[in-house]
Amino acid sequence: AGMNGTAIENFVCVIFNVSFMNCTWHIGRTATEDTQYYLYWRPSKKEDVTECQNYIKDNYGRHMGCQFQNVTIEDKYAYFLVNGSRSGQNIQPYEKKILLYQIEKLTSPLNVSVNCTEASHRCSIWWQPPRTSHVKKNSCFKYEIVIENK
Repeated sequence: AGMNGTAIENFVCVIFNVSFMNCTWHIGRTATEDTQYYLYWRPSKKEDVTECQNYIKDNYGRHMGCQFQNVTIEDKYAYFLVNGSRSGQNIQPYEKKILLYQIEKLTSPLNVSVNCTEASHRCSIWWQPPRTSHVKKNSCFKYEIVIENK
């Protein structure tokens, strides 16, 4: 139920720095200044539904995103629902199911070291894999090295 065009649009979530997640959306096309949105999510089927505790707001005070901390990524789906109201009227709800590991932005490799020897014209490069909460095998990572002569 709810008036057409009131549902949020362009819902996007990104996990970064291992356990932080930002979800953002655009206000519905026909939403008025008094429209308020509420985000609910369930990290897995085994967990309870919870409302966002840290909303991102626009100039009118409308919720247009949420910041989460201590998000645990596993090989699992999370379920999201954004609903709301305006002047006591319901708006169209928006639902989405997301596989969490697919939205993680990995950090750069850690402790990068370079050792070049002029005599042999060779360089050795070492690094440690990026921090992540869900990748158990380092062999899962693929790296690309770009070397520029300056």
